[in-house]
Amino acid sequence: MALRTRKLPLIAFMAALANILSVPPIAVTVAPGVIVHFTQLPILIGGILAGPSGGLITGAVGGLYMSLVVARIPFIIGGLAILGLAVEFFSKRFPPLFSGVLAWLVQAPYVAVTDYVWFILFLRRAPNEAWIALVPIMAVLTVEAVISSALAEVIVHTLKKAGIVQQTSGSK
Repeated sequence: MALRTRKLPLIAFMAALANILSVPPIAVTVAPGVIVHFTQLPILIGGILAGPSGGLITGAVGGLYMSLVVARIPFIIGGLAILGLAVEFFSKRFPPLFSGVLAWLVQAPYVAVTDYVWFILFLRRAPNEAWIALVPIMAVLTVEAVISSALAEVIVHTLKKAGIVQQTSGSK
């Protein structure tokens, strides 16, 4: 998991972009209380192109604004770090589309548990109310992860084809 200095600009750019993509009006309200954002996209790209430590850093730093300002749920940082770390491991065997979706499946249990705990302990909601709040959140996050994974597929392929980034060993 050695982090090379030449990957730092990519990690910094992707982390900054992840924070920007969580800000309205880029994050779009589609229904009362339902905001769609693509914070995951640069985290997926960072994880695929910069390796596991790069993905971990991209996710953690890229989740700061979403975690501390937008949603005010500190657990988001850990979840996005998991996403960035997991996507690189899957990208060794699968293309970015599948790597991103599989990484979301690794991240999803963490999100479900930490959001449930957040609703119960910090927002003082009853367990059934917590589940009622959690189900649409998980649905929206799943849709965002699939769309972000599809976009990552196109972007990573284009960057590699254009020679802007090097083909990393093992990634498709």
